Amino acid sequence: MADRFLKWLENILPTLIAAIVILIAGLILSKIAIKLMSKGLKRSKIDPTAHSFMLSLVKTVLYVFIFIIVLSTLNVPMSSIIAAVGAAGLAIGLALQNSLSNLAGGFIILFSKPFKKGDYVELCGQSGIVEEISILYTKLLTVDNKAVHIPNGQITNTTITNYTEENLRRLDLYFNVAYDTDFRKAISIIEKLAKEHPMALDAPEAPLVRLFAHESSSLKIVARIWVASENYWTLNFDMMENVKDEFDKNGIEIPFDQLDVHIDNN
Repeated sequence: MADRFLKWLENILPTLIAAIVILIAGLILSKIAIKLMSKGLKRSKIDPTAHSFMLSLVKTVLYVFIFIIVLSTLNVPMSSIIAAVGAAGLAIGLALQNSLSNLAGGFIILFSKPFKKGDYVELCGQSGIVEEISILYTKLLTVDNKAVHIPNGQITNTTITNYTEENLRRLDLYFNVAYDTDFRKAISIIEKLAKEHPMALDAPEAPLVRLFAHESSSLKIVARIWVASENYWTLNFDMMENVKDEFDKNGIEIPFDQLDVHIDNN
């Protein structure tokens, strides 16, 4: 029995060593190929959003190719390899339906391009800057630097809000003043601050400030100002601070919510 095993081992050892060498060499060459491809993509004109997705896809294909070569070296019949790959593919497909959905979602995102790397977006209730689109997930970085990984399949089935796709955005601000305040003076102050701010734009429309609504405890004034997308929050904060300062200087009251209570003595 031992002689048979030693003889079998003697016969298969060269083939086994060759398969191991091919496996190790294949993995090393794959890593080199991926690194070269990564450098080439960085110098190319291909959208950076697609880089990580393409690298992940090519890496997977290379590993499958190496696996098939190793099996062929071990003298496994090609028909058996094809049958095994087919059966494995079917089993994996049934077990990983969600992953396949995410893979398809990745392709859809790359071809339809609803967003790209660096865009500030809202996806599946999460907001952040697009950091990476991989085979299965899209990575967002939130404003407080949390990494959020969202399955691509979910993204293609939800509403996508891209805040930075367009160069311009309209900033809508609301200010409440007391009913006994001269609201026209308040409007004049807000309008003056908006027009003097260097980030406020005159096109496509000049800043618009009007009385918006009669609230239960105050008059609501709206200011609509066009601004470059990258300056949106800076202008927002500046206007809120500047308006408060000017209201205080001019004695314009920003009221608290009020509730009138009537007591019936009967």
